[in-house]
Amino acid sequence: MLNIIVCVKIVIDPEAPASTFKIDPEGLRVIPGQGIPPVLNPYDENSLEAALIIKEQQPGKITVISAGKSIPKAVVKKCLAVGADDLVVIEDDIFEDADSYTTAYLLAAAIQKLGEYDLILAGRMAADTNAGQVGSGVAELLDIPSVTVARKIEVNDGTVRVERSLADGYEVLEVPSPCLVTVSHELGELRAANVKGLMAAQKQPFTTWHAQDLAIDMNRMRQSKPLKLFIPERDVQCDRVEGETPEEAGANLALKLRQSNQI
Repeated sequence: MLNIIVCVKIVIDPEAPASTFKIDPEGLRVIPGQGIPPVLNPYDENSLEAALIIKEQQPGKITVISAGKSIPKAVVKKCLAVGADDLVVIEDDIFEDADSYTTAYLLAAAIQKLGEYDLILAGRMAADTNAGQVGSGVAELLDIPSVTVARKIEVNDGTVRVERSLADGYEVLEVPSPCLVTVSHELGELRAANVKGLMAAQKQPFTTWHAQDLAIDMNRMRQSKPLKLFIPERDVQCDRVEGETPEEAGANLALKLRQSNQI
C-alpha cells in the first residue's frame, strides 16, 4: 500500500477584499478583518486532490498533517470528508508568526514520527505569504528528492513521474520514492465532499500533537526575522492626450512618450 502524506495549512480566505486587512507595523503582523473565515490553503487543496487521484489508481493511505497555533477543526476535517484516511493536527504557540524554516522543521519532525512514507505532497505555496519555501524545506530536512509546481503526478513501481509546470509549457521529471512534490493549481480543484463524507468526518477521531511530542531542537527554531511590514502605496497620475483626429491623438501620444523617455 502506498503511504501518502499531505501537508495542509489553514489561512485566512484569500478571496477576502484587501481593504479588510490591516498592518501592525510594530508587531510586524497582518491583522485580518472581522468576519473573514479561515479556509484550507487553496494550493494545499490541489495537493490533496492529487493524493486522491493517485489513491483511485492504486491502493493507498492518505495522512493529512496540519500545523498551527490554533487550528479550526471544522475546517481541517474537510480533508477527511473528501477521502483522506487519517488526520494529524500539530498545535502549539510556537507556530505563531513562525517563519518558513520553523514550519518546515516541525513538519519534517512530525513526518519522521509518523514513520514510513512513499510520497509527500504540499501546495506550491501558501496563499497568505506566497513564499513557496516550506515544501522544499521539508524535503531538504528529510534528505529526499523534491519536485515543485506539479500539474500531474503518477506513481509506478517506486518511481514518481511528474509533469512540472513552466511558463511556456511543462517538463517531465522522474524521481525515486520517497520524495516530495509541491502541487500547482493546474492539477485541478479539490473535489466536493458529499453528505456521507461530511457526516463521517465529524465522527472520525484524529491525532493531536504538540511541539513537545516531536523530537526537535528548540535552538533550531526561527531562523529569520522580518525587518519591515507595510502596505505599498500607489501614486497614479493620468495625463489626457487629445487630438482632433485619431491620427493626431496618436502622434501627440508618441510625442509625449518620447519626451518622457518611454520610447
